[in-house]
Amino acid sequence: MRVDEPMKLSLTRALAPVAIIVAAPVLLVAGAPIRRRYLRHVYGEGAPAVVDKAGGRVSVHYFVLSSRLLQWLCAPSEALTRAGRGGR
Repeated sequence: MRVDEPMKLSLTRALAPVAIIVAAPVLLVAGAPIRRRYLRHVYGEGAPAVVDKAGGRVSVHYFVLSSRLLQWLCAPSEALTRAGRGGR
């Protein structure tokens, strides 16, 4: 993979978990709807690919979407959302 700006990549890898931890109280309460909107934004029509293998590029969104911390913090609100919809 080609890395044009290694410093930017390193900062992104370091700051994505920090941003998720700062947003933790909000994610614990309302993580499911926020995560769903974010996914719609990232994978929406006309949006650039998160991972572009042909071009050798990885989007900043990849580090957020692949974060186990984000999934863990959104789990309580996801469970409540599923329970409210009847377990679907």
